[in-house]
Order: sequence, then structure tokens, then C-alpha cells
Amino acid sequence: MKETVKSFLLTLLVVCSLVQSYFLIYRLPGSDPVVKTENDYIKTENMGAEMRAEELIFPAQISVHMGENQHTVFYPDSMFYDLIYSRLKGRMFEGFQRNAVDNMNWTEIRSKYPGVELQFGSGVPVSLLQKVMQISADPLFEEESIHRILIYTGENEERARVFFFSSHGDVVYEATKADLTVQDVRQQVDFGKDWIPYTLKDGYYIPEKPIDMVETLLKVGVFSTEQIQGSLFFDPSITRIIREKDGSEIYTDSKRSLQVRQDGNWINYTDPAAPSAGENSPASNALSSIDFVNQHGGWNGSYRLEQMDGSDEMDGVVFRQYFGNGQFGAFPIMDFRSFRFGTISLDLRQGTITGYERSLLYVKAGDWDKQVVQLSGGQELRDKIEKLSNVINLYPAYLPSLSQEGLLLKPTWIVELSSGAVHELN
Repeated sequence: MKETVKSFLLTLLVVCSLVQSYFLIYRLPGSDPVVKTENDYIKTENMGAEMRAEELIFPAQISVHMGENQHTVFYPDSMFYDLIYSRLKGRMFEGFQRNAVDNMNWTEIRSKYPGVELQFGSGVPVSLLQKVMQISADPLFEEESIHRILIYTGENEERARVFFFSSHGDVVYEATKADLTVQDVRQQVDFGKDWIPYTLKDGYYIPEKPIDMVETLLKVGVFSTEQIQGSLFFDPSITRIIREKDGSEIYTDSKRSLQVRQDGNWINYTDPAAPSAGENSPASNALSSIDFVNQHGGWNGSYRLEQMDGSDEMDGVVFRQYFGNGQFGAFPIMDFRSFRFGTISLDLRQGTITGYERSLLYVKAGDWDKQVVQLSGGQELRDKIEKLSNVINLYPAYLPSLSQEGLLLKPTWIVELSSGAVHELN
């Protein structure tokens, strides 16, 4: 009898101990278990590939200066662009000195001396640029955003000179200790010989001959609403649908909304109640945006980090899609007809994604209809440019248009004005 009572009491003590442990771990204030939920999102399968920041950061173009006012320009994915960029990514840059940008005549330098110039568009934070180039840590330099790198060899100089231009436009940083010899620069400049000559005008380059591009008709498919909805809502079964008069549909779970437009070809997602991540800087915003796209749709092609802007409360990050076909290189897809193809855009508040826009179209594998076309150069191109004022940039791109036959990418010249406006050059 005593043994039975002892066994019962021992069992009761064990049960009480387990119950007490449960309440200590799961019920005491401040002791709730931390469960990572990825902001109540699940990862999308079978849409696009994941990409690293290093794959999304590259120059919009590389200009080669050959002296005596001779220049040429290489575009992404072309042979000599890749050769120059891959070599520079392996070199070390350190010992930065800050100077006012007006201290030197940069137009004269680019016209007179051999060198190469990497142009990053609106700019890339140094901390992101360090992911693709060997740039040493420097407190003076690391908070900057860089839109251009100029490397050249002056007369009777024994070393190459390397300058990083701030996106703010007022300062430039010289890397006084660069792992580049004069001979290294000259070898890269030699890549520009026997290619289409360009003339430097007001900071941008005009080809003296027509340039070749490939006009392409692509076969496309459309990601289903269910696919994107499944990645953006924790439980798609509890979402409700609101149909607008313009034909668009809005899916919502009372906290988030997903608007599907253009016959299901484009989405606009908002999550205004998303909790703040706390960290807020251009570099961290770009990395957060890349992670978000990786988890919620992926990348249906080649993209470049194009733009980062913001205000006191909101920030934006834009990735531009590039398309290449053959030896001519890859060029940005520019949409001026509200077609909403060619960009992935994200809005952030205090480092947290609150908005997400992208096309649901994707390019199918297989044979494409294509033909080589020429964009005007020389005097014909100058005559078109002279009809505009305050042009600060000129580059080739693709205009997309959708039909029953597929997605047509038509080559064109794009001009950027000092006001920030961007136009097709008709």
C-alpha cells in the first residue's frame, strides 16, 4: 500500500513540475517564445530566380577615352565591357582623399588623356559598391554614394589616377593607393580601338556612326494571381476580392492589399501596417528590397539597381530590367506608355517594405523572332538632339509593346534632361 501511495505522489510531482515549467516558459509576462515568421510571408515557388546584390550592381555603360578627343562606349554584356569590368573588380582601391569637384577640368581630362570611365547612373552607396569592387574601409568615404568612376593616366605620371564622383555632385574622392599601373590602363584603353567612335558633348557621348541593336519579338507568359497572392498573404484563403469599375481587382486580408491591373499583367501591393525594421539607409533599403523580391516573386530576367530616393518618411528603390541578344550587349527596357513592364519598384518606411510593384509577365524559353536594326548616329542624331534643351545623357534602350503575337522590344535612343525627365528620342 505504501509503495502504491509513493508511486502516485511521485507521478503527481512530476506532472506538477511539467505544468509549472510550461507556465514559466510560455505564460509569464515577457517570456513569450520568439518565433520567426518572416513577417507572415511564405516564399513563392516557381516564379523567378533569386539574385544576390552583386548581380544587380553594375555600370550602365563603360566609356573608353583614347586621347585626342577620341572615345567609344561599351554596354553591359558586351565582350569588352565584361573584360574591363572583371579586371577592375579584382583591383584594390584605398587611401581616399576628398576634393571639390570643381578643382579640375574633367572634360579636358577625358578628352586629352587615355582612360576608362564607369557610369552608375543615379549612384550606388559605397557600402554596396564594396560588394563588387575591392574598396578599402574608409570612414570619410563609406557614407557616400558614387555615380561615376574615372581612371586615367596623365602625361609623365608613373601611376594611374582613380577618382570616385559623389552623386551629390560637389565632391570627388581620389584613391591615392590603387592597384593599377599605367600599363594596366593602357591595355584596357586598347580595347576601344577600331570600335564605333563617340564624341563627348556636354558630359554625354554621341556615336559618329549608326549603332546596331536587335529588335526582338518575345513569347511571354503571365504569372497567375494565385502565385503572387500566395507569397504576399499568410493565408490566401481568408482574403476577399473587391472588383473595381476599371476592371482591376483588389485582394485584401484587412491589413494588406494586392491590386491586379492591366488584365492581370501588373500588380501593386501595399502593406501600410508593416512593423518598422528600425534600420534606414540607402544601402540597407536596397538590400532589404533585394531580399523581399527574392522571397516574393524572384527576378524574371536581368536587372540593375537603378534608383534610390526618399524623404523624411518614405524611401523608394527601383530595379530596371535589361535585355541582351547577341554581341551588341544588353540594354534597359524603358516604358513610357503606362505598360508597366521593365521595372520592379519598392517603397519603404524606416527600412520596412510597404509597397511593391511589378509586372506579372515573363519571357518564355524558345526561339524568338529577331532582326538587326540600326539606331541613327552622327549628324542625323545631333539634329534630333538639338531640338531639345538641357540634355545631360543619351543612351540606347528598348521600348516594350504587347500584342497577341508577343512582347516586342523595339530599339530607340533615350535622352535624359537636367530636370530629371526621360524621353524617347523620336
